[in-house]
Amino acid sequence: MSQPDPGARPWTGLRDEELLDVRFCELDVKISGTPIERRIARLRGEIAQRRLDHFRPHFWLGEDWYSPDGIPGVSIPFFLAHPRLARLERAQMLEVEGGTEEWFMRILRHEVGHALDTAYRLDRRKRWRELFGRSSDPYPDYYQPRPYSRRFVVHLDLWYAQSHPSEDFAETFAVWLRPRSGWRSQYRGWPVMKKLDYVNQLAEELSQKRPQVRSRAHYEPISSDRRTLREYYAEKRDRYGLDSAPLYDRELRRLFRDGADHPGAPTAAQFLRLHRRQLRRAVAAGTGEYQYTIDQFLAEVMERCRELDLRAVGDAETLVGETLVMLTVQMMNYLHEGHHRLAM
Repeated sequence: MSQPDPGARPWTGLRDEELLDVRFCELDVKISGTPIERRIARLRGEIAQRRLDHFRPHFWLGEDWYSPDGIPGVSIPFFLAHPRLARLERAQMLEVEGGTEEWFMRILRHEVGHALDTAYRLDRRKRWRELFGRSSDPYPDYYQPRPYSRRFVVHLDLWYAQSHPSEDFAETFAVWLRPRSGWRSQYRGWPVMKKLDYVNQLAEELSQKRPQVRSRAHYEPISSDRRTLREYYAEKRDRYGLDSAPLYDRELRRLFRDGADHPGAPTAAQFLRLHRRQLRRAVAAGTGEYQYTIDQFLAEVMERCRELDLRAVGDAETLVGETLVMLTVQMMNYLHEGHHRLAM
């Protein structure tokens, strides 16, 4: 007779609609015993290899990825602590941010860069400000990245280093920290090498120093959050515009053809995926909206194309142009209705 799983939780067998009514504090999920624990250990090993012996960031489960001001630690999204929660996140948000080990480690290194900045108050240094800018500058409502700029590293998607001085530092640190990243050869001759060399020199200096900020506080942990997952996702979906986009089925049926009539043609979802980057950039240039928000919208459109079994028929270049117009109009309608642009 099989023994009950001591790690099983009563909500794991619930349908999505039922799970959404569970409160955060009732989830009883922890980092220990999950893949998160192993990945944090891997991160600590990378820090040790860089001889940052006195830098010991701490981690907890929160709503999303972030490193709070004044706390040299990192909140890791709760939905990465259990496969059932990851499935709910995908159903609600169309993707699971950090859902693969490589993606997880990329984000974790970035957030730990923020934690290092906080621990040693690096952004107050003159050379830091000369290279990266002023961390006190407000985050912009949106930014228009320059994809071919050699003054920034490329680490997270959408050229995130270009969004703000603090993100520039965190991205540079993440590239420097990653084992075998080959940053010296990859960025040789680029102006961004000044930033990477600075981080390298900083590490040598900080290896002999204890952090100035040593708070071990957990900012807004889910263990003390009494909101339901339904309340959380209602706010999150509204923030990303997933529930507010205008109805566009008629536009999709105008652009694409019914699968029953063209069973051998590529699916509309495949077509959109193939041209996703091109469309995302063009719509961002035309609307001023974050590429991340546009990408979320594209994911929703592709899913709707699958549900409607639509096919891409005709000249690809013409279809891309017409699709671009449709997406731009949809995003402009969304912005015109008064929804704010998203801070990443």
